[in-house]
Amino acid sequence: MLRLLSILTLTLAALPAAAQEAAQEKPRGLLDPHAGLMFWTLLIFVALWLLLRKYAFPAIFAAVEAREKALEDAIAAAKRDREEAAKLLEEHRRQIDAARTDAQRLIADGAKAGEKIRTEMIEAARHQQQEILDRARQEIGAERDRAIAELRREAVDLAIKGASKVIERNLDDETNRKIVEQFLGSLQKSER
Repeated sequence: MLRLLSILTLTLAALPAAAQEAAQEKPRGLLDPHAGLMFWTLLIFVALWLLLRKYAFPAIFAAVEAREKALEDAIAAAKRDREEAAKLLEEHRRQIDAARTDAQRLIADGAKAGEKIRTEMIEAARHQQQEILDRARQEIGAERDRAIAELRREAVDLAIKGASKVIERNLDDETNRKIVEQFLGSLQKSER
C-alpha cells in the first residue's frame, strides 16, 4: 500500500512537470498520440483500479449482494404471504360455507320445531276444549238434576198445599212429602 501511495505521489508531482513540457511543445490535435500522457493515464488508471479493487469493490459488491439478497428475501416473503393469504382466504370461504350450511340447518330445525310446537299446541287446545265440553256437560247434567229435584220439591210443596186446601186438614208435612215423592217416582217409572 505504501508503494502504491508513493507511486501516486510521484505521479501527482510529475503532473506539473508534464504540463510544462506540454506547454513548450507545439500544439497537437486531440487524436494525435502522446506517449507520456498515455503512460501516466494508464498508470493512474491501474493504480486507482487496484485501490478500488482492494477497498471499494468488496464493499460495493457486498452491498449489491446484500441488496440482491434482501430483494430475494422480500420476493420470497411476498410469495409466502400471498400463499398464506390464499390459504386464509380459502379457509374463510370454507368457514363461510359452513356457517351458511349451519344457518340453513338451524332455520330448517327451527321451522320443524315451530311446526311441532304448533301441532302440540293445537292438540293441547283440542284436549282442553274436550275437557271443558265434558265438564260443561257434567255441570249441565248436574244443574239439570238439581233443577229437576228443585222442581219436584216445589211440585211436591204445591201438591201438598193444594191437597191440604182440598181436604182442609193439615197433614204431617214429612209424611205428605214421602207419599207425593213415591207417587212421582211411580210416574217416572211408568213413563220410561
